[in-house]
Amino acid sequence: MGGESRYEIKQEAYVKLALHAIKYSTSAIDGILVGRLLDAGSVQIVDAVPLSHSQIGLLPSLELALIQVEEHFGAQGLSIVGYYQANERFDDDELSGSARRIGDHIFRHFPLAALLLLNSKNLEALLKGRGKLPILQLYTRDSSKNWRKAETGTEEMTRLTLKEPSANSILLDYVSTEKWRDIVDFDDHLDDISRDWLNSDLFQ
Repeated sequence: MGGESRYEIKQEAYVKLALHAIKYSTSAIDGILVGRLLDAGSVQIVDAVPLSHSQIGLLPSLELALIQVEEHFGAQGLSIVGYYQANERFDDDELSGSARRIGDHIFRHFPLAALLLLNSKNLEALLKGRGKLPILQLYTRDSSKNWRKAETGTEEMTRLTLKEPSANSILLDYVSTEKWRDIVDFDDHLDDISRDWLNSDLFQ
């Protein structure tokens, strides 16, 4: 089933996770993907919730974040549909063990769960106007319960599409105005609970 699924990511989620990675460019970062099932094999990723920029996969804070995300977005008819991560090392484009474990947990509740790994090299090229390669690599679970990459240059790359084609232009606009400074992740919220982990005012 996972091999046939399609994923559409909305502009807000795409920009938010990219800004999270830009703000903490020298750290590993991660977050939760929230969305809905459009049909039997199609998932729409509506929002991204930045989680961490320090201790990726730390169980107590992760569990607390998952509970709050489920409560908030569940009231809107949305579910946790996946997880995203950017690695600490610029040249590291491999999915980490912690990402796979968190993905396994989400998969138990949402069998079309997606893992998105941000490619730092492609993001940098995009920001410098030198590249148009996708900044996100999609992984889904196969029938052997392994997380499998949708290989670049194959039909499977079309399994992850941007809802709004202008998303990269919007991202560049936000970067030019240093909007990435305003991103709050769950780590920041735990340090100061007055900071909004939902980033409600980010796009206003």
